[in-house]
Amino acid sequence: QVQLVESGGGLVQAGGSLRLSCAASGRTFSRSAMGWFRQAPGKAREFVAAKAWTSGSTSYSDSVKGRFTISRDNAKNTVYLQMNSLKPEDTAVYYCAANLVYGTLGSAGTAWGQGTQVTVSS
Repeated sequence: QVQLVESGGGLVQAGGSLRLSCAASGRTFSRSAMGWFRQAPGKAREFVAAKAWTSGSTSYSDSVKGRFTISRDNAKNTVYLQMNSLKPEDTAVYYCAANLVYGTLGSAGTAWGQGTQVTVSS
């Protein structure tokens, strides 16, 4: 199992940038698909970005495509989310996620971090 701890959230003005980090521990990190989800107040948790382990391919939600970039450093057991051109609607708690199966990231068998708050002011 993978244990995940997020950091890097905070308050930023619209148009600004933040980089979230997710430090992972556990022997299966390097074989896990990694991703980011977010949950705004009163809304369901939604997918943001994911990076497969086997192919290295990435995917993004339409709402963040072109603004956010997911990357990982297996040597540091860390996955990042670079967020640029932030908008007030990006305000949410951001969660790091890991799953050995890319197709089930976010559902059965997913390990979750505790979340980090991102607030974008207008």
